[in-house]
Amino acid sequence: MSRFPEITRDHLGLLACPACRGPLGHAGEALVCGGCAARWPIRGGLARLYREAEVRPRDRLMRLFYDGLPSLHDPAVRLLLPVIQGVSEAETRRPIIDALALDDLPTDRPVRVLETGIGCGANVGLVHDALPPGVTVDYWGLDLSVGMLRKLPGRLRGRPLPTVVQADAHDLPFATGAFDRVFHVGGLGGFGDPGRALAEMARVARPGTPVVVVDEQLDPGFRAGLVRRALFRAVTFYDRHPHAPVDALPPGATAVHSGQASPCFYLLRFEMGEQP
Repeated sequence: MSRFPEITRDHLGLLACPACRGPLGHAGEALVCGGCAARWPIRGGLARLYREAEVRPRDRLMRLFYDGLPSLHDPAVRLLLPVIQGVSEAETRRPIIDALALDDLPTDRPVRVLETGIGCGANVGLVHDALPPGVTVDYWGLDLSVGMLRKLPGRLRGRPLPTVVQADAHDLPFATGAFDRVFHVGGLGGFGDPGRALAEMARVARPGTPVVVVDEQLDPGFRAGLVRRALFRAVTFYDRHPHAPVDALPPGATAVHSGQASPCFYLLRFEMGEQP
């Protein structure tokens, strides 16, 4: 874990206590809230910004799956996607990067990108490769699965490492309006409260910037046979009705677009205005 970038004094203005959203400061091997005095440990170089007792049962179940099989996750994605939907992993991820509208990022200051559910970091290199000349990015990621996070430095060997925290997407440990882009790929259907997670993504995004969410949904126009449908149901065992959660978007969401990134994945994009 020590291979992750350390949280420095410069980062503290971006972070916020997930319990009360108060300011955080260093105190030895921990971050301490200046508001409610909550203490958040740093273990192996990774800040643990969540309370285990507050993790929802469904999220604990999914974490067991990801912690137990992190080495198999990425190979399974690469191998299964073409079988299930006839489209490769690369073709599935390309529309996600396009939806982030990275060409519209400013060049006069460092920009901040947050990926919730960063997992093993499959999207990090794609974002860096798509950045236009002159854009400097401060890339952040979080995940509840420490098993997945342990695989991230190895996968990104030779690439810039994001600043990573272990946290619950239902209570993001960041200040309101802190990020120029926020996105999440996969796993939202397994969350205990997808609506709250979407509201948190919207909260930490700058007003008027895109929030992009991608997860499983079978394209109604996709002619999937019985075998493909069975495989799709097997990989979405945690969700009885995989679909784009348009009905769970936070109040005030605008520029809403819901479509397909690929035959088995929806792509939901929205923006938020000024927040109180």
